[in-house]
Order: sequence, then C-alpha cells, then structure tokens
Amino acid sequence: MSQALQSLLDLLDLERIEQDIFRGRSRSAVVPRVFGGQVAAQALVAAGRTVPEDRLAHSLHAYFLRAGDPGAPIVYSVDRIRDGRSFTTRRVVAVQHGQPIFHLSASFQTYEEGMEHQAEMPPAPDPETLPTAAELLPRYADVFSDPVVAERLLEARESVDLRYVDAPPYGTVGEVREPRSQVWFRTNGKLADDPLLHVVLATYVSDMTLLDSILLAHGRGGWVTGDVVGASLDHAMWFHRPFRADEWLLYDQESPSASGGRGLGQARIYTQDGRLAISVIQEGVVRIPR
Repeated sequence: MSQALQSLLDLLDLERIEQDIFRGRSRSAVVPRVFGGQVAAQALVAAGRTVPEDRLAHSLHAYFLRAGDPGAPIVYSVDRIRDGRSFTTRRVVAVQHGQPIFHLSASFQTYEEGMEHQAEMPPAPDPETLPTAAELLPRYADVFSDPVVAERLLEARESVDLRYVDAPPYGTVGEVREPRSQVWFRTNGKLADDPLLHVVLATYVSDMTLLDSILLAHGRGGWVTGDVVGASLDHAMWFHRPFRADEWLLYDQESPSASGGRGLGQARIYTQDGRLAISVIQEGVVRIPR
C-alpha cells in the first residue's frame, strides 16, 4: 500500500470520543476549504460504526451546509434513528466551531435475495490505456489559475488513481462539449475486505468529478482555472451491488440541467466487468465570477 493511500485511510479513521460522537481531522484540498468528499466519507464512517456488521450501506443523502475549515477538527454526532428487522437508519451532523457544516442520513440493510435487472454499462476504453494524473496534468499547467493547483491535484491523485476518458474541463476551455464525462478510478493500493471501507472510499471519490459535465456544456474550465466558482450543495448515493474500490470502477457522469446558479450532475458507477454498483446524484452552486 502506498504511503498516500495509508494517509487517506488514517484520515478516514475517526476518533471515538463518546458512544455516538466521533472526531475527524482534515487536510489541505485543491480549494481553500475541506473537500466535500472527505466530510461525506467521514460521516459515513461515523454512521457505519454504530451499525451491526451484517448490515451494509445501501444509500445516503446529504447536504453541505457550510464550508469546512481545514485547520480545525470536525465532530460527528450520530443519531440512531431506527433499528428495524432488515433496515437500520442513522443521521449524522458534522460540527465545526459550534455550527453544523454537513448533514447526512444513511440507511443500511441486511443482505437478501430479490429481483435483478440493471442499466447496461456504456462503452469505455480500457483504463490502462489512459494517461495517469502525473502524465495528464503537466499538459495543462498553463491554464491553471495558480501553479500550486497542479501540485495539489497531483497530491490528491496519489491515493486515488483517477483517469479521464476524454479531456477534463480545464483541457478544453472555451469549447462547448456534450455534458457527459467518464473517468475510471481505483485506490492506489489494495484495501482490506471490510465492505464499509470500500463504500466509504467510493463516497470520497464521488465528489471529485461529478460536476464536470456541467462545465463541459458551457466551455468552462472550472474552479482550477478560475472561470467558475461553486461548491457542492447536496449529494445522494445508492449502493446496488458489491464492489471493491481498489479495482477499476467506471464513473459515467452527465448533467441534465443547470439554472438559477445551480447545476445538477447524475452518474452511474460500474465495475470493470459491467455490474452497476452505484448511482449518484449531486447538485452544486455553479456561478460565473463577476
């Protein structure tokens, strides 16, 4: 396992300070606030640690309320909403400086057999044929608003190998494209067999690129080029089938709408052998700087 991946796992390993209260720390992100995927992943860890091991996460719904301060700890308070025969529900509030910054509802279920069907996996090239972040980012260094951005993006990719199928938004600034984007991702190293860990890592990555398709539709490069400002507003995920976050996953993303200073992204995540593992929807603030 790489040191970067171990560092990420340590970041997601919360300190229990009371029975249902946990404390997490943060690290620098590409933007000067706590990365939303980190908060969502940590909140899911907190919820999962109050649930029996035989109950697996099947959905989460979350709201980002305030920008997080990367220099301060985050306290996660878990409310045990319901423990039923098949389903368990938890509510988590993340607090910093005495104010809630994030709210999560998560549901867990015991395994059971049921009806089966799924949307077919779209075509995508072999991930091994696509450039790594270390190969891709230097090509676009001149478009970043700050040279430090490229360094921070590379740091973020040290724990997660994320590969764009087509050029990222910052690679085609000024060119209006179809509002669709695909990336392959997996952790840079093997993970333990704990199902919650794989769900948590997928949650972490899910916030990295989902709003890209909004930018493509308007020829914008995004927060890294400075031609857009924005932040995640809410985030929802449904975990359909088992998967491993240390094996290639295809993140197929699109944006059906943008209006009112907000943009919507929706996506499906498939295993490399074509199983639909996760559905994701996110809305974010997307504004053009004045």
